[in-house]
Amino acid sequence: MTSLSNHKNRLWKEKSPYLLQHANNPVDWYPWGEEAFEKAKQEQKPIFISIGYSTCHWCHVMEHESFESEETAKLMNDSFVNIKVDREENPGVDKFYMTYLQMTTGSGGWPMSVFLTPERYPFFGGTYFPPKDRLGKPGFQTIVSRLAQLWKSQADKIRSDSKSSLKDIKDYIEAKLPSSSKELDPWKIAEATYDYFEKVFDSTYGGFGEAPKFPTPVQLLFLLDYHMYTKNESSEHYRNNKAQNALEMVLKTLKNIGIGGIHDHVGGGFHRYSTDRMWHVPHFEKMLYDQAQLLSVYTKAFQITNDSIYSDIAKDIILYVSQNLLHEEGGFYSAEDADSYPKNGDSKKLEGAFCTWELDEIDGLLEPKISELFKRHFGVKEGGNVTDEQDPQKELENKNILMEQETIDQSASALSIPVESAKTLIADAKDTLRNYRLSVRPRPDKDDKILTCWNGLILSALSQAYLVFHDKSILKLATDTAYFIKKELYIEEKNILLRSYREGPSTIEGFSDDYSFFIQGLLDLYEATFDDQWLQWSYALQEKQNELFYDNEKGGYFNISEKDTSVPMRLKEDQDGSEPTANSVSLRNLIRLGTVFEIPGYFEKAKQTAESFRLILTQFPYAIPAVLSSFLLFSEGLKEIIIVGPTVGDDTPSSSSHFSSLSEKKQRFEAIIARPFIPNKFVASLTPDGILAKKNPLFEEIVTRHKNSDDVAVYVCENFTCRQPIFTEEELEKTMYI
Repeated sequence: MTSLSNHKNRLWKEKSPYLLQHANNPVDWYPWGEEAFEKAKQEQKPIFISIGYSTCHWCHVMEHESFESEETAKLMNDSFVNIKVDREENPGVDKFYMTYLQMTTGSGGWPMSVFLTPERYPFFGGTYFPPKDRLGKPGFQTIVSRLAQLWKSQADKIRSDSKSSLKDIKDYIEAKLPSSSKELDPWKIAEATYDYFEKVFDSTYGGFGEAPKFPTPVQLLFLLDYHMYTKNESSEHYRNNKAQNALEMVLKTLKNIGIGGIHDHVGGGFHRYSTDRMWHVPHFEKMLYDQAQLLSVYTKAFQITNDSIYSDIAKDIILYVSQNLLHEEGGFYSAEDADSYPKNGDSKKLEGAFCTWELDEIDGLLEPKISELFKRHFGVKEGGNVTDEQDPQKELENKNILMEQETIDQSASALSIPVESAKTLIADAKDTLRNYRLSVRPRPDKDDKILTCWNGLILSALSQAYLVFHDKSILKLATDTAYFIKKELYIEEKNILLRSYREGPSTIEGFSDDYSFFIQGLLDLYEATFDDQWLQWSYALQEKQNELFYDNEKGGYFNISEKDTSVPMRLKEDQDGSEPTANSVSLRNLIRLGTVFEIPGYFEKAKQTAESFRLILTQFPYAIPAVLSSFLLFSEGLKEIIIVGPTVGDDTPSSSSHFSSLSEKKQRFEAIIARPFIPNKFVASLTPDGILAKKNPLFEEIVTRHKNSDDVAVYVCENFTCRQPIFTEEELEKTMYI
């Protein structure tokens, strides 16, 4: 057989880290696009697509076992047109073929392996396949060979069957469309969703269900919204016990993942998920979208409880992303890999090698007294603290995954160390281990592409965190992100977003989640800055999203635009998983923009969007908790907190004591308003020439009324009606905590 070891395939031309990882495979990979489609059409070859992402552990395994094998590559190259797809770059492709896979096999995951006709209709699929036959099941080589033979002998039948599969997908989608004229009751649905989460809640360790366990921020955020809407006796939705229990489920989960091995106690941030019920042994990749959403949850938990345990972890997440995922010009990279080389010169990467510790390493790096405290606090053991059952691939032998087994108080007491001294010693020990890791151990690979959608999520979280923690460095991270996206991933003359950036912007136009997540981020950034440019841009992008993705017949947003014909069918994301769906966030954006700009059409689109999820909302709403949170916002309406006061004119010295005093009062008002978490709150600052006064008659009336006033006032407006203005901090405090 001819050696292919020095072969470079077409992926060398790509920017995606995932595609570049496979650029030296002997497989003749193509990127998703017309060149591959045309080859399949002209040669009448079936297509094999492999879909994954750069930090996917099992994607690495399948590459090493199959795609680096010259024997397997020859089988693939002889009979198929082979396409690699980065699911993060092409979510529309991923969604369509994942839907097929889940319908035909009952499960899905990555790497996704699907075989298509030259027309790109799927006819066979799976996820990870071992290279050789195992335990009576065919390996990847066998599958490739058999499907190649089948195509040669039964191509017409395969085409016919694949068309039937396409019809099945269409029927599946149609079955989820609205089938009743009865009005949806969001609170009845919310009660059923709460009951479900209460039933599956792990009362011992937090989280929901059995292992593997994910932090699932979309679920936690729904429960926080539910708590806030139902905790007040004056509310028609008052549910005393349920409200408190919803909060306790969130707080217990946050505390347990905070002390668990899923939290990187040395380097900061959170790993992807836990392989066990106790949050001890994680899958070690770190994703930007997890950091963003968990930052939002921890920030809100702190707003509700004022407990520093939550603010400390929120700030830990911010420190992690700013030190490890930040582009020098603003914007954030996507992820860090789970696998890395244990030490320089090694030839094999191991999962968790960068983050785990042997007892002797800790003893060698820390003074004996500090080491004893550290080992006790984090459960470090001779021979490691990972069981054989937790380490099926034998990559964690003799390793310790740091997990707080005792509180600082308990460890300090056991070793007769003052608590404050123990806290300092633990912090110093973390610094020592962090510096060792960074200077000695090879770092995991970084997926250094910048995705518009995930930057929208972190933009939201940072904007919210700034309002709560009042740290200007947090606001700079947020504004730099917005400016980066505007400079690199926005085509102003067309008013369109691009999907990703790596060594320059990609040519892939944005998908629905890019628009929805980033619009949400801009609205949150406006609330943090009161800078009209962010509000104006969010409105412009919402108009474009409506144009490109909205389903004018059935409501809701498709994930790809109508002009994208690369997949056979446009779909809508219908489950909130590791991220909220584009529809969940779009529904919320429509309500916020529709209210502040008084756009009735946005409310109609919001209603139709919620209605398009009728079947899921009525049968298994726990699958879309972020949609339900937005639906509750639609039901409750936006509570607009409006700050208005005199502005400094050209002929008025800005440093005058009068305006300085008013500025300080305004800042105190803003701090009072920002302090509580209110799920339906929107805060705006009005000026006579601002966009809100020009677009919203109610706001224009408020500005006119205060034109000659020399004081700062706050209006609370709901249902297009405002209460009497508030002029004192005492009255504002009372109003915000009702």
